[in-house]
Amino acid sequence: MFANAQPRRARMSRLKRTLVLAGTGAAVLAVPLVGATSASAATTATTASTTVAGYPNNLDGWIRESLAIMAQKGIPGSYDGIYRNVMRESSGNPNAINLWDSNAVAGTPSKGLLQVIDPTFAAYHVDGTSWDPYDPVANITAACNYAADRYGSIDNVFGAY
Repeated sequence: MFANAQPRRARMSRLKRTLVLAGTGAAVLAVPLVGATSASAATTATTASTTVAGYPNNLDGWIRESLAIMAQKGIPGSYDGIYRNVMRESSGNPNAINLWDSNAVAGTPSKGLLQVIDPTFAAYHVDGTSWDPYDPVANITAACNYAADRYGSIDNVFGAY
């Protein structure tokens, strides 16, 4: 190659060129549609921004909604106590599952934000919440109900429980 020669640029498709020129915002909006075979496939990529009860559909909202239910049911606990335990148990991932500890070996893995096993979830389920242990609000509320019965409050839990 000669010193003054320029390397040949790779050819871009018209769609790619358009997205590059339009900026990242357009690319982000187009990405969920790429490969979608129907309108419903494209819409499943997004999640609701609020829960059914109107709280933000994120860790903050799930904790706040759980606290509201807990207040109605007389279950003690604080935002800080719940948050601390959630971060230790699942790092805030509502789909977390432990497949390696003694519970998992026994066939009942810990699930959800506060890593509750199915028998404990069923025993401490709180009316008005989902029966799905992966549901963030149901998981938090059942775990706090269990912690209240066993330790007085989720606020008194500083390790695996």
